[in-house]
Amino acid sequence: MDMQLQRIMLNLNQCRDNLEKYVFLSALSDRNLTAFYKVLIENIETLAPIVYTPTVGEACIKSHTLFRRAKGMYFSANDKGHMAAMAYNWPNEQVDVIVVTDGSRVLGLGDLGANGMPIPIGKLNLYIAGAGIHPQRVLPVVLDLGTNSQKLIDNPLYLGLQQPRPADPEFFELVDEMMAAFRNRWPNVLIQFEDFSNPHAWQLLTKYRHKHLMFNDDIQSTGTIALAGLLASLRCRNKPLNSIVNERIVCMGAGSAGLGVCETIVRCMVDEGLDYDRARANFWVMDEHGLIGHTRQNMDAGRSRFARKELADGMKLEDVVKNVKPTVLLGLSGAAKVFTEGAVREMAKHVDEPVIFPLSNPTSHCECTAEEAAIWTEGKAIFASGSPFDSVTLPNGTLMRTNQCNNAYCFPGMGLGILSSRATRVTDTMFQAAARRIAELVSKEQLDQGILFPHSVNCEMYHLK
Repeated sequence: MDMQLQRIMLNLNQCRDNLEKYVFLSALSDRNLTAFYKVLIENIETLAPIVYTPTVGEACIKSHTLFRRAKGMYFSANDKGHMAAMAYNWPNEQVDVIVVTDGSRVLGLGDLGANGMPIPIGKLNLYIAGAGIHPQRVLPVVLDLGTNSQKLIDNPLYLGLQQPRPADPEFFELVDEMMAAFRNRWPNVLIQFEDFSNPHAWQLLTKYRHKHLMFNDDIQSTGTIALAGLLASLRCRNKPLNSIVNERIVCMGAGSAGLGVCETIVRCMVDEGLDYDRARANFWVMDEHGLIGHTRQNMDAGRSRFARKELADGMKLEDVVKNVKPTVLLGLSGAAKVFTEGAVREMAKHVDEPVIFPLSNPTSHCECTAEEAAIWTEGKAIFASGSPFDSVTLPNGTLMRTNQCNNAYCFPGMGLGILSSRATRVTDTMFQAAARRIAELVSKEQLDQGILFPHSVNCEMYHLK
């Protein structure tokens, strides 16, 4: 095995770019699953960005051209009435974890339809390598209901249904049938929803969370790891964790991920003594139209809870920063470069250690780069991003450490805990506990260097009994 791993890493390192490495590793998993997971486990920090974000985003975009072999299951709108029988076609009698997507909002890349399959595959690779779930007891799933991307509909190589997505009544009916099929075949399976568009993501979470063992990764895991980073930043700033109630947070992004992060932090503030209205008053949430004010028309319930009365609807980021003087700037917009130089420099005028988290994936959609944050704050920023960046050394020698605020710190361990404890439901309290624990795992020496997240630890695979 050691010789095989040396040969694999030698060939991997000869690949010209990360996408070529992704294809190489995918082919390895097709022909030798044991070697694939062995090399992934022993090189998790190096290879996680290849099998997961950010490289998986490029793999999704080109999935229809990279396709070599089917993995997982595809349930489509044409399978209505047959999903229960299809579930019994899966050859493995026991499945512990299903990750399912409809590809309607893949990372920050938009509607990729069936091209979203690399996302469940990548997530489950981390369940296996990071939490020891048995590789034969996971199932990646795409619910193929078409796509609203005309470019994909017109592409003859596109593997999914080449038709627009259905209206909501049909959408929810098909999801209901799929969930019933999963529950009928595998009554105790944990189901992770991934990359469903807003508001569907919230509606599905609300609908199923008290009926099935399920959670939404974009809403709950993203919120958990962002909260963990924020709690660690308090420790980094020599503040007690309960001082989170004093943070002033501007969030750029009001989709499922953005609102999920905000609601998770709100819940933490409530646990520290605030009521929900007072906690939400610490947030200024923005979307593509600017600040969400109370005069905004046609708001869904998630956005309306954060609508501001004292500032004008549609106010731009720099003006919001001038008025609010935030301590934390969150980016979950999926739009590159929306953290402008003027806004970040304005923030740095009023805060000694501005917390700047541009969390959108992949790297090309990040709200600002690490270098920009370092230059604009003169290296004072506490920085974490969704995709990895190298730490930045300024000409004066100041070092700004970077962190990757990635869901991989949350969902594999969360899944292992849920399965090991035989939990019947996934609760918000579980995610709050996970966030606090992740923040506690960072040593004082690491915090003094600006490191917010613990280093990964290799694990040995074992079979859940």
